[in-house]
Amino acid sequence: MKALLIVDVQNDFCPGGTLAVPEGDLVVPVINSLMNRFKVIAASKDWHPRQTKHFEKWPVHCVQNTNGAEFHPGLQRSAIQQLFLKGTEGEDDGYSAFEATNKNLEAFLRENHVDDLYVCGLATDYCVLASALDAKKKGFHVLVVEDAVRGVEVTKGDIERAIEEMKHLGIVFIPSSMVPLD
Repeated sequence: MKALLIVDVQNDFCPGGTLAVPEGDLVVPVINSLMNRFKVIAASKDWHPRQTKHFEKWPVHCVQNTNGAEFHPGLQRSAIQQLFLKGTEGEDDGYSAFEATNKNLEAFLRENHVDDLYVCGLATDYCVLASALDAKKKGFHVLVVEDAVRGVEVTKGDIERAIEEMKHLGIVFIPSSMVPLD
């Protein structure tokens, strides 16, 4: 069985947001087109408290119960079966969807007999990277949908380094056109 993991496609990570990923909104139509190819779909959200050490490193973003923390309005949310909230504690950065505090992503995937995890969303060089690496460590076959991710690139080369790290560990990059139907 395969599953789609949508990482942090939230207003604050899209153009106009407080931590906008360049062209972050361009992943939305690609992700929407992928959803009908999966029976199992999960999504994560950054869900930070107003006060967190995370904001010592980053601009304030995705604060719980704010518009910035909501999914991009164009994202078709009806197919998402389970939502995983991360970065919810004052000491918690919450880069990986596997660090969710409201539910256990690994348990959800195992209960649904998932072997192949397709990862998409924002940002390639942070939360997508952390989620893909954790999925690989937990024994899933991980595929990143290359036209359904965008990076923030704080330092020049961050995206390229993240992609190389994932590929080095055996994570596969695949265009959305090659994602099979369930």
